[in-house]
Amino acid sequence: MSDVAIGKGGSGGGSEMDGAFRTRTVVLILAIGILGFIGTLVLGAYAPDLRSGRNGGAHALSNAAVGFSGIVRLAQATGRNPQIIRDEHMLDSEDLVVLTPETGTKDVSPGLRGRSAKPTLFVFPKWETVGDQFHGGWVRYQGLKPAADPEGVLAPGYQLKIYRHPSGGRPLVTTGGLPADIHFTAPPAVQTITGPNVHPLVTDEEGRAVVARLGSGPLYVVADPDLLSNQGIKDAHQAASALALLDWMNSNDADSINFDVTLNGFGHSASPLKLAFDPPFLAMTLAIAAAVMLAAWQATARFGSPRRRERAIAFGKAALIDNTAALVRKAGRQAMLGSRYVDVIRDRAAMVFGISPRLRDGALDAHLDRLEGRARFTELAEAAKSARDRHSALLAAQALHQWLWEKRR
Repeated sequence: MSDVAIGKGGSGGGSEMDGAFRTRTVVLILAIGILGFIGTLVLGAYAPDLRSGRNGGAHALSNAAVGFSGIVRLAQATGRNPQIIRDEHMLDSEDLVVLTPETGTKDVSPGLRGRSAKPTLFVFPKWETVGDQFHGGWVRYQGLKPAADPEGVLAPGYQLKIYRHPSGGRPLVTTGGLPADIHFTAPPAVQTITGPNVHPLVTDEEGRAVVARLGSGPLYVVADPDLLSNQGIKDAHQAASALALLDWMNSNDADSINFDVTLNGFGHSASPLKLAFDPPFLAMTLAIAAAVMLAAWQATARFGSPRRRERAIAFGKAALIDNTAALVRKAGRQAMLGSRYVDVIRDRAAMVFGISPRLRDGALDAHLDRLEGRARFTELAEAAKSARDRHSALLAAQALHQWLWEKRR
């Protein structure tokens, strides 16, 4: 067997597929595949964080009229560093947390747990809406929610009653030591609350609470979401009052304002896949990636002095004999070479002892038998011819070789 050299095809006999697997093509395919795989992992890890939330809901990601993305963007533009909370474990912040449950049936206990001494604001739901078929993320009003719905937000811990009154667009009244720059204008249908341990901060002209503190701790309620919603802060004075109200509720030396969206279905839980891309595990991920890249680079490049490949068929008589013997051995025909070896030894002996070339076959064998020695040639020749396996053929050949060696001494 020998190596087959595969050269470049000629100009006239080449196929259109000759360049399909060139080195550059394979490298490009591998690079695209690896980048696509990494991109899939990253997107799979952070997919919950990438949801836009533009579903027309009443939450901090929504750009609908009832949403609160406007106050978030306004807080960002004015340096208040707002944060969107998607993980319940981040609700233990010392800064103000704004929660916007869209229904009174939602369990708000995660937003209250451990925050008895931390500023927390609940914005009650008010409007029943339906999606706008002509504008994605927009809604149309269908009417007011039943009063029992917002009443259930903090139930049964707080027994609150909800009332709606036409306001005529008159200014609301600030009480409870709020800054003088907070002056809201009431929406057309103002929503108010009453109940035990309700301490009004902003009221209508009749003294009914629109913004209130519950109990003695920093737990606040905005009964009418139109004070903070996108529709409500379209007026510059309303927007300024909304920011001032949030600043007043926030703790001293606050770093940010936190807007929760876990109650609105946009939360996520920690996953092993995401942990691989977050500190401190990110360092380990990068180290593993670097090790894999180095291993791949080493696999594509030779290092050290190259070893010369051995020829499939070596030069010289010895190599030819070795190759022939290997072919015979592979074919399993060693035992059939006994008679051939007898002929070789007979011809060798005739030449060595100067026997007349006129002696042939039986006459030559008889002459060789008359030579002095312990064994007769014809007996050894018969043993070699009758050998039926490799071992017996080898013994017979060794005996013939020994016979010739003894006669030459």
